[in-house]
Amino acid sequence: MIEPVISKGTGPAGRSTWIEIAAAALPLYLTMIAASAGALVDTALLGNHSTATLAAFAVTTAVFSPATATVAGALRGVMPFVTPRKEDPDRLLPVVRSGMWLAITVGAIAAAAVASVPLIGHATGVPRTALDQLGIFPFLLAGSVLAIAVSSSATSVLVVLGHSRLVMRAGLLGTAVSATLSVLLVGGPGPLPSYGLNGAGVAMLASSMISASVIQAALRRSTVLTGRSLYPGRPDVKQVWKIGAVGIPLAGTVLVKFAVLGLLTFAAARIGTDSAAAHSVGISLVNLIFTAAVAVGQATIPVVSDYAEKHESTSVRRSVRAGTWLALTVVGLIAAAVIVLNPWVVPLFTTDAEVRSQITDLLPLVLAVVVTDALQAVVGFGLIGLKRTVPSFVATFVCYGVLASVANPVATAGGLAALWTALALANFLQAVCKAYSFHRHSTFTENRDRAAAVT
Repeated sequence: MIEPVISKGTGPAGRSTWIEIAAAALPLYLTMIAASAGALVDTALLGNHSTATLAAFAVTTAVFSPATATVAGALRGVMPFVTPRKEDPDRLLPVVRSGMWLAITVGAIAAAAVASVPLIGHATGVPRTALDQLGIFPFLLAGSVLAIAVSSSATSVLVVLGHSRLVMRAGLLGTAVSATLSVLLVGGPGPLPSYGLNGAGVAMLASSMISASVIQAALRRSTVLTGRSLYPGRPDVKQVWKIGAVGIPLAGTVLVKFAVLGLLTFAAARIGTDSAAAHSVGISLVNLIFTAAVAVGQATIPVVSDYAEKHESTSVRRSVRAGTWLALTVVGLIAAAVIVLNPWVVPLFTTDAEVRSQITDLLPLVLAVVVTDALQAVVGFGLIGLKRTVPSFVATFVCYGVLASVANPVATAGGLAALWTALALANFLQAVCKAYSFHRHSTFTENRDRAAAVT
């Protein structure tokens, strides 16, 4: 168990804050990387099963991935409410139960969207050969979304309480279950039959349910809530609304980002097939590297929230600076390593020489995009710690809205390089807007403390 180290601001660089954030972020990052690896196993196995099956999987995950990301974003809103109550189980328990109700509500909406994949696919012109492969797969993934929502609520609480390793253990166990069942149910080794897409759905649902069960058990047995029932009971509508007011704008931010990135994919496809393939690989690399920034940002929230409760502006800002430099260092090093090792990395994604060349040319812009994305993300997580998430949503909505409006003409005029330059610029402008909002909302200490001292 990782015990949080509370920085008192000793040392010019806030070194203990940096260590605290890094210690909490590492288990979260390993969990995310393991989950990504598990998803690759499903993709590889289904690709070997049949092309139509893989297409059906892609169609469903096109809805499933933003749905789960939206759920996770909404439930990060629980974190700043846990911080002031983390040592008082009587005050903490109502927040945990309200977070569960928010998880059930948001999870049910997201699950309904995933279950509607056959209708969405039909409306958007997905080939019938892919839709015929779906079977009960969307419904299995809808159940997985609900389990992920329950798990995300508990994860937010555990991270604030300093139990990131427990989150990692639950995540790694879930990934191991998913990979094992996928090999057995999809791969069909030896005499075992292959159940194709439905087998993958069973594996994903079982993985999500096991992770949720383990993480709920950890919350009940290994924290200040030991021995207490986490059954949500009757909802405290006012408390659920307060948490939702912080979490729902985060969900909106995620939805806007996914929607605009989807539009960029279509803009890249208008340039040509090779450009679309290179763009897809670039986005995959960004997503893989960006998880480090998400882990660091999530670990920053409880530190910021703790200092915000004490109205310590200087410490709040120092914490976000520490998280920002940590995130930039990690994602910068990983992206630089990909560039240096591109003769070995790029061939993993394609055998087409022309596409390889485009991907190699795109890598410096991949670095620019992921660094600016990390910059805006950590400041956005800092705003979560201050319970001020609407500015993040507004910044993303405006910057990405402009990006969406110019994507096609920019891609037509300047190709893939111009499109990715526009994406990096949109991320940078987001960072500037969020940094301004963070600075404004974190100015709450000095004047109030002076007034209290005079009184």
